[in-house]
Amino acid sequence: MKTILLPLSSLLLALCCLVQLNAIPIPGGNGGKQAPPLITKSGGIERDYRAGKLTEAQEKIVIALAKKQGVAKVARISTINFFPSAARGIRVDGAKEINGREVSYKVLSVNLKPWFHPGGGPRKGDVQMGDFWAGKAYERKQTILRVGETDYLCGSIRGIEIKECEAMLGLFLAGEFTYNPGARINDRLLDQVDWSKPSRFGKRGDAISVGFLHKGGAGSGFFDMEVEFVGGKLNIKQMFQAVP
Repeated sequence: MKTILLPLSSLLLALCCLVQLNAIPIPGGNGGKQAPPLITKSGGIERDYRAGKLTEAQEKIVIALAKKQGVAKVARISTINFFPSAARGIRVDGAKEINGREVSYKVLSVNLKPWFHPGGGPRKGDVQMGDFWAGKAYERKQTILRVGETDYLCGSIRGIEIKECEAMLGLFLAGEFTYNPGARINDRLLDQVDWSKPSRFGKRGDAISVGFLHKGGAGSGFFDMEVEFVGGKLNIKQMFQAVP
């Protein structure tokens, strides 16, 4: 580690700037007051409004639309960005049903006209309520992976034992892995991976591939990796980033 020594004058200037920054309210920072949490839960519904807040009246329309399109019991409502465009959307998750290691629930994509792509609108078969519209809900299935006392949901597991997936996931979460450094694998990219959100584990022959979501959440893309897992040691051979 290199130690950088600054001249006394530069150090005093830096401290002065720091004081000024602390004194100036951050734009959108609510004048220094703590912003309300973006993820809340009430009435049995979790809300994640990081991409835009819905009013109580809008929520009622979304819930009514979800029930009409196949989501009997709404458990979660989230707003999402469609990067790299400025468009946004709404996702509704139904209550989860657990059968052993399998978790299933309904998911519905809802569109709001002021948030949607310019000129876009409902397609044939969609149901519209005011400025909101949606197609039919689809069923999503995931597998529970258990690391310690914490459960993680994984979208797809193929050709590989659950215990092996759990062992690798534990190493990813603890940061106990190596990687082949290069333009496509570096600390900056690895820091963007949400290790708590595995999307898939797969094995074909000796080749193992894994996937994780981006820390930015829904609409931010994901990462695919080719890894080696030998003797309890994990190494990332290749890494690809998918940006929507």
